[in-house]
Amino acid sequence: MQPVSDFTAEIKIKNLRLRTYIGIKDDEIRNQQDVVINVIIQYDASKAITDNCIESALNYRTITKKIIQYVQEGRFALLERMTQDVLDIIMSHEQVNEARVEIDKPHALRFSDSVSVSLMARRELDSGLN
Repeated sequence: MQPVSDFTAEIKIKNLRLRTYIGIKDDEIRNQQDVVINVIIQYDASKAITDNCIESALNYRTITKKIIQYVQEGRFALLERMTQDVLDIIMSHEQVNEARVEIDKPHALRFSDSVSVSLMARRELDSGLN
């Protein structure tokens, strides 16, 4: 088997449906609403591929549990803030090189399925050049 050097894995968490307080109108402040969260996470999976054990992989279950707890217990005025906070949770894991979060607020606009906000972050990798 050829040695593994640099394999970027892309983990996708699709349509994570949660309820939270989101919005600025009185009824939004009083009543929870649905949000749909989609996440794309990239990390170097070389060690996980070589070792074939969970300790070497990025644990997406742990990340998802943190997102669920944070969103369900939170109160947010703006979708932008919630999206940034979820992105921060993901990027707090050192293995993550890049992440993109999109959060939909279904039925936020009349005649529309949803409104969404997307944000992306990339970790500056040390190139070893100084």
